[in-house]
Order: sequence, then C-alpha cells, then structure tokens
Amino acid sequence: MGYVSAVPVPQPRAARPGGAAPSGARRSLAAALLLGALGAAVVLLSAGQIWAEGTASVGGGTVPVEADGGAVTGVPTALAIVGLAALVAVFAVRRAGRTLVAALLALSGAGAALAAVLGASDRAALNAEAARISGNTAAVVGGLSHTVWPYVTAAGAVLILAAGLFALRFGKTWPAMGGRYERAGAPRAARRPAAVDPDRPEDLWKALDRGEDPTHG
Repeated sequence: MGYVSAVPVPQPRAARPGGAAPSGARRSLAAALLLGALGAAVVLLSAGQIWAEGTASVGGGTVPVEADGGAVTGVPTALAIVGLAALVAVFAVRRAGRTLVAALLALSGAGAALAAVLGASDRAALNAEAARISGNTAAVVGGLSHTVWPYVTAAGAVLILAAGLFALRFGKTWPAMGGRYERAGAPRAARRPAAVDPDRPEDLWKALDRGEDPTHG
C-alpha cells in the first residue's frame, strides 16, 4: 500500500491584478512627453520658415516677395507655447486640475493645426508685403505659390494634440510633482523632551539650555 504525502505542493502565484499598470503609465507618460515636446519644436521651427512666395510689380518690373509663417499667422506659435506650458503644468496638478490642463494641451494642438491649414492658402500677408515694397496700397501679389511649411506646422500641432489626448486618457495614472514635494516638506513629528534626572546637575543644566522647566512633571 502506497503512502500519501501530506506536504502541500506549492502552487504558482497568481499574477497580481493591475501589475502592468505602472509600466503602462510610464509608457503613456513618455509618449506624451515625446509627442508634446517634439510637436512644439516642429511648430516653432516651421513657423519661422517661408510659407508663401510671389512677385510684386515695381517700376515697370517685378520683384520677388515672400512671407514667413509669423507674417501669415502668429496663432500656431502662440498655441505651441501654450501647449508647452500645459505639458509642464500637467505634472504639477492632480485630479480635475490635471484633466483641465490636459484638455488645454489638446485644444492648443487642435487650434494650431487649424490655423496652419488655413494659413496655407492665405495671400493677405503677401499682398501686404507687395504694397509695402511697391508703395501702392492697392498692389496685389502675382505668381502666388505656397510652400510645404504650413503643413509641416500642422503636423507638429497634431503631435501636440496627440499628447493632450494621451494626458486625458492616461493622466490619472501619472505621478504628480506636488505629491512628492508635499511628502518631503511635511512637518516632522515633534520630538519628546529627554527625561531629566533631578539628581544629576548636568541634566538640569541641559534642560535649562533647551528652554525646558526641569522642575515640571
């Protein structure tokens, strides 16, 4: 007759629920930071490039005129700066404040993209430049053409929008700077005064130096 062992057979541990959450939060955080920073850099750089080109009639001849993104519209640049500020602020706030800042980040990207696309067909900036060069306020630019830079700006703005959407979706799982500083700056528990032996004069003097009453309690 065989024997049955009473020693329990170790069973494999079940995976803890939510064990992948920290790594998922880190990935979404890194993605939002990368998208937001890269998008803002693309918008700021491409907004300074030439968006539109043409010619203006001056003294019976023509001269080339051009307008950069800032002359066409300053909205993408301004919203990219707002987006950068929101990207930093999203880590300094929590709960509802984080949701609001994340929404601002997404709206900054959407607004910058829309302004860039609308500016891709704008001719007002070139007309103004033609009028300045020719001295004729009614001058109209000829041979109008647009470059690819407005669309590059719009692509960078879409990256800012994506960062905002990441923050809206996963921001609740991200750490906050405030929590760390609050813990670090929390007041320490008051130290209990050392016991004073009335039979030892040195203990009495130390208590007096600390501002304590050695005769109390």
